[in-house]
Amino acid sequence: MIVQKYGGSSVATPEKIKAVASKVKKKVDEGKRVVVVVSAMGKTTNSLIDLAKEVTPNPPPREMDMLLATGEQVTAALLAMALSSEGINALSMNAFQLELMTSDHYTNARIMDLNLAKLQKELAARKVVVVTGFQGITEAGDVTTLGRGGSDTSAVAIAAKLGVPCEIYSDVVGIYTCDPKLHPTAKKLAYITYDEILEMAALGAKVLHSRSVEIAKKYGVELYCASTFSEERGTYVVNALPEWLEQPVVTGATIDANQIKVTLNNISSDVEVISGVFNSVAERGLNVDMISIVNVNGHGHITFTVIGGNIQILRNAIEKALTGFSGWGIHEDVDVAKVSVVGLGMSARSGVAARFFNVMREAKVKIIATTTSEIKISALVHKSDSGKALKALIDEFKL
Repeated sequence: MIVQKYGGSSVATPEKIKAVASKVKKKVDEGKRVVVVVSAMGKTTNSLIDLAKEVTPNPPPREMDMLLATGEQVTAALLAMALSSEGINALSMNAFQLELMTSDHYTNARIMDLNLAKLQKELAARKVVVVTGFQGITEAGDVTTLGRGGSDTSAVAIAAKLGVPCEIYSDVVGIYTCDPKLHPTAKKLAYITYDEILEMAALGAKVLHSRSVEIAKKYGVELYCASTFSEERGTYVVNALPEWLEQPVVTGATIDANQIKVTLNNISSDVEVISGVFNSVAERGLNVDMISIVNVNGHGHITFTVIGGNIQILRNAIEKALTGFSGWGIHEDVDVAKVSVVGLGMSARSGVAARFFNVMREAKVKIIATTTSEIKISALVHKSDSGKALKALIDEFKL
């Protein structure tokens, strides 16, 4: 048994859906039962978002999820039809039918559980079950979506529950040191560790959703990333690199333009107030990234970034946390991006940070904020500088 996930570019047209059906059939012919998780066709999700904004500039998140979840359902039904025409007994299922339960954070829900017995029953009766990715349901029965890249999370969660490998197919032939669409000379990696791809995904790499990697690492799911349109060998995500493979100092570099920088001025420096702000933001499913706190004469000045999210929801969360306080100010800035380098080899080599900051200086890139861990260095920069910053890092670390 195996789980396969096909992204939007893989199922963008009826012809591509038929090609995916043929690819799935090969697995069936090898004697495997297959759970296929699909995204919406091509740019369907973007089109639905645009459609909603033609109706209202601020659509309610619950209704957005109701709308966006339709995209995957179309793909799942069409692929099941294509498989049937290939002589494969296939069934499509949406999140409601699968009972894939999530939190109630609309537009950015987290998977809580799924009805394994129901899925196993359907797999026992047929060769292929096609599942809608990107979506779930709450305990109250409301439809939710899992955020950008959520189909990866659905696929890995199902693989973890079944205890089987997971193959992620897209229009990219594996995982690269940096985005090959931006830098065609990027190197493809034969192997990458969970920790490295988790950092890269969290830092903006678009190959895998960070939550999907978290689940894969926790439950030991074998991951393989490859292209739908090529037989070229892809990339294996592993717990540790093979002993014969030399560990590079830096494995990859990323850029994340989906950042919102928030500055709060003149709030109370009391730790209860500050924690209340971050608790309120977290309750709305928003992911806080970089944080800088400065106390001046009893007043707190906080700068932090949020990965994506809705600015109005973010502002509402902060205003709720600071109800009853006066004199504070807030400023949001979306004209920022985060550039990062990642590599397990950094923990054993000295001088990586010095090389990173020297590169920024030589490229005349102003650094707004930084954050580091044992295997990453990130810098928040102006969006207009992000391209040259990334290129300079790629050259420096020979990526």
